[in-house]
Amino acid sequence: MTEIKNSKRYDLEDRTILFAGDIRNFVRRLKKTTANIEDTKQVVRSSGSVGANYIEANEALSKKDFKMRIKICRKEAKETRYWLQLLDTSGDVELDEKRGRLIQESTELMNIFGSILTKTQ
Repeated sequence: MTEIKNSKRYDLEDRTILFAGDIRNFVRRLKKTTANIEDTKQVVRSSGSVGANYIEANEALSKKDFKMRIKICRKEAKETRYWLQLLDTSGDVELDEKRGRLIQESTELMNIFGSILTKTQ
């Protein structure tokens, strides 16, 4: 994952932005097959939606609204993991390793948002 530069505080907004950026860098390197073109559209959307909904959660008007946005964050992280698994890396070891790190990050984000939900119950 890309590191945050010049920041003493590592927050979840930063982490979700880095995640979406890393997804975009990853998909640029994939072969442009019909399936990859369609699946990259999905993974780019869902990865960006994780952070966008987290920002919305932080501006929520009520506890109920906050919880719903956090649930969406978790759902979008899970969806991103799904699309990552479908992408064809053509057996490129470096791309497979990068995808594995991105899948791990999406799983960690799912767990973080799940933990936030548990604490707000």
